[in-house]
Amino acid sequence: MNQPLVFIDGDQGTTGLQIHARLQGRQDLRLLTLPETERKDPARRSEAINSADIALLCLPDAAARDAVATVRNRAVRVIDASSAHRTTPGWVYGLPELDQQQAERIARATRISNPGCYPTGAIALLRPLIAAGLLPTDYPLSIHAISGYSGGGRAAVERHEQPGDSYLPALQLYGLELAHKHVPEIQQHAGLATRPVFIPGYGHYRQGIVLSIPLQLRLLPGVRAEHLQACLEQHYQGARHVQVMPLHQHGPAPTLDPQALNDSNDLRLALFANPEHGQVLLTAVFDNLGKGASGAAVQNLDLLLAGLN
Repeated sequence: MNQPLVFIDGDQGTTGLQIHARLQGRQDLRLLTLPETERKDPARRSEAINSADIALLCLPDAAARDAVATVRNRAVRVIDASSAHRTTPGWVYGLPELDQQQAERIARATRISNPGCYPTGAIALLRPLIAAGLLPTDYPLSIHAISGYSGGGRAAVERHEQPGDSYLPALQLYGLELAHKHVPEIQQHAGLATRPVFIPGYGHYRQGIVLSIPLQLRLLPGVRAEHLQACLEQHYQGARHVQVMPLHQHGPAPTLDPQALNDSNDLRLALFANPEHGQVLLTAVFDNLGKGASGAAVQNLDLLLAGLN
């Protein structure tokens, strides 16, 4: 078939720019972009979406919903990078490693919701353990994650990278009202029956996430760290973009660098255990602009393109 036409709506935002850069030079697709004078013209944007084979939405939530509402061409396939449709019935969740069938579901889908950055790490750690019965769906979970400031979007990038001596903290926690918009997404796609406590933060560095989830083995009768490790290794065996590191439970542990996988689409999972204290720490490291956003969108796009051929 002819090269599929791909339209990025919102290609001047942080995620859109990254997707655009990742697709430069590709010979298996055509990129449709609008001139600056037309980017905010609803009629022109609607025309572009409906002329495309695949539309990638890199927009605020409300604008993404409005864009989807303008789709009249049933053949258009949509990948939404916003959080507008991540828990919406009828939309396929764009995490190919969710289970063995998810990549195929994405390849056949017409509506795909790209995962959020923090949920990518949390769900990747929790979903296999819950599906295997090693972690109860009502376990009282706490999730802590630190992202580079680019996770706050274009405004945050400009604020942190402006010249001058304006003070910005090296680390700031937010979401302290315990109502972060990513929590329903984590709960639904991890398979949790109860709402986890989620506390995110931004560090004064550009990109990269380290996420951690502590577990008390006394609340998991019969479960050892080795069982959790084996479950993750089995689930991600052969996964191109997910690395499961060896279990660490004796001696000094290495530190985790949130920037270790920057500019890649990889996700690194690691378990740290203390058998004496009966505690385990689940961890994930990845790029919030890679596997947490644009890299994941391109991975889903590639699945759609393969399905078109």
